[in-house]
Amino acid sequence: MAARPLVARQPNERLQALIQEAGCSNAGLARRVNMVGAERGLDLRYDKTSVARWLRGQQPRGRAPGIIAEALGRKLGRTVTIDEIGMANGKNLASGVGLQFSPTVLGAIEQVCELWRSDVGRRDFLSGSAVAASALVEPSRDWLITATDPQVARQAGARVGASDVAAVRAMTDALNDLDHRFGSGHVRPVVVHYLNSVVSGLLAGSYRDSVGRQLFAAVARLTELAGYMAVDTGQPGLAQRYYIQALRLAQAAGDRAYGGYVLAASMSHLAAQLGNPREIAQLARAAQEGARGHITPRTEAMFLAAEARGHALMGDARTCDTVAARAVAALEHADPEAGDDPVWISHFDQAYLSDELAHCHRDLNRPDAAARAARESLDGHPETRARRRAIGLVLLATAQLQRREVEQACHTGTRAVELLAGLRSSRGTEYLEDFQQRLEPYGEEPAVREFGARLELAVA
Repeated sequence: MAARPLVARQPNERLQALIQEAGCSNAGLARRVNMVGAERGLDLRYDKTSVARWLRGQQPRGRAPGIIAEALGRKLGRTVTIDEIGMANGKNLASGVGLQFSPTVLGAIEQVCELWRSDVGRRDFLSGSAVAASALVEPSRDWLITATDPQVARQAGARVGASDVAAVRAMTDALNDLDHRFGSGHVRPVVVHYLNSVVSGLLAGSYRDSVGRQLFAAVARLTELAGYMAVDTGQPGLAQRYYIQALRLAQAAGDRAYGGYVLAASMSHLAAQLGNPREIAQLARAAQEGARGHITPRTEAMFLAAEARGHALMGDARTCDTVAARAVAALEHADPEAGDDPVWISHFDQAYLSDELAHCHRDLNRPDAAARAARESLDGHPETRARRRAIGLVLLATAQLQRREVEQACHTGTRAVELLAGLRSSRGTEYLEDFQQRLEPYGEEPAVREFGARLELAVA
């Protein structure tokens, strides 16, 4: 009887590259793996021969792959996943990166770091992926029913302290300001590289519980910003992955208010862009329910304004007006002198609320009210909010067009074109494209032809 042919194993080049990057010998890695295993109550007795077998393609059983990844991660000072060491064995399919609300803190760290690493690597499955409404709704359900993680402290890697958290917050503020001024096309690559090269190392470090909560809160905010920047660079499928992970990080931070913000300010607006009005209202209401008792009046106003947008898109004027009135009342109760608003909601002022209301009135075909709200928004937004001012101008131009003030609408639209010329913003471009489509019935008028020519010149 002929012997059965052996299945040839493929050398584990991923593991080899990481061992070289870590500057580890085979024996050194084996010792580190045994130490991590001992911390977890396992009596592992790997040696250099074991590591050599792994490099030839052998897959260790049970919990060993995760322990090997942990040992290498400690040496490298960052999170290493089992996919990165070539031992996922089909369990970590790339197409699912970032789409899960992980049940554990360790899993959340692993998933968000894999997302950043894949983004830096410009993997096509990320940038080209479509958005599924269920991928937005299901994590909100998990967030609603899941308790805060009991502890997030870690005893591995370099020590992380309050100064490291402060650095992440300062970087977030600086990058956010640059994004407002110049658009995400200029800034997003910097954000993603910073997350992958610096922040991943912090998450994989050693920190006590209180510092860990602060770190997760800071990283959640920067991850949400990266998601918004993905929207502004025309990558909604990538944005949803960042938003889901920002929601999970907020959960680890124990920050219910910010988790609600991710739902209402980020996920619901992404649903709006995709034309899913029911999901807009659902996500905003989930934010209100899940953060009840943890939010300030200013934050409540933002959540309510997001819900009103959903009702307006569904054509439910009565409910929209009711919810919008509650948003206005909530913002009136906000006291800037009290100092109780978190930094991530401080931007939501009367100008932002007017912007939201202008969208509602536009979608309900109320041009007078839309124009009034758009002007209030423009009056309140400073010059540094260039993208927001450009969007406000398009909203005003749309309201003027709804009133059949074609020439005035084109004049206002031209101002938006001039402002967007200094930005790299997909969102701004989408608003202009929508306005241009609304102009099509008036295509023979001189003002419309002139506007089209100016727009083509600006795009060129």
